[in-house]
Amino acid sequence: MYAIVEIQGQQFKAEADKFLYVHYLGEAVKEGDKVEFDRVLLADADGTVKVGAPTVDGAKVVCEVLTPLVKGEKVIVFKKKRRKGYRRKNGHRQYFTKVLIKEVVA
Repeated sequence: MYAIVEIQGQQFKAEADKFLYVHYLGEAVKEGDKVEFDRVLLADADGTVKVGAPTVDGAKVVCEVLTPLVKGEKVIVFKKKRRKGYRRKNGHRQYFTKVLIKEVVA
């Protein structure tokens, strides 16, 4: 059983006992908290597919927060204008929250 769920504007495939790195959920969540996401766009239960319009009624994904704050890989942003002496180098690391999917209710 799996579901396509929308979490903070991004779509993820959610299966039980899998890990997800979602955008940082804020300081309100702590390690070990249960989080429910109810914006399920598609649910598959043993070959029976339910497609929402826009969401599936009564479906939700229950997750447990493992690590509330994880830093992603560094992305280097480099800007240059040739022959002008203009160079700027900047780095960015996105914050994520690591969650474990406990169950998918469809």
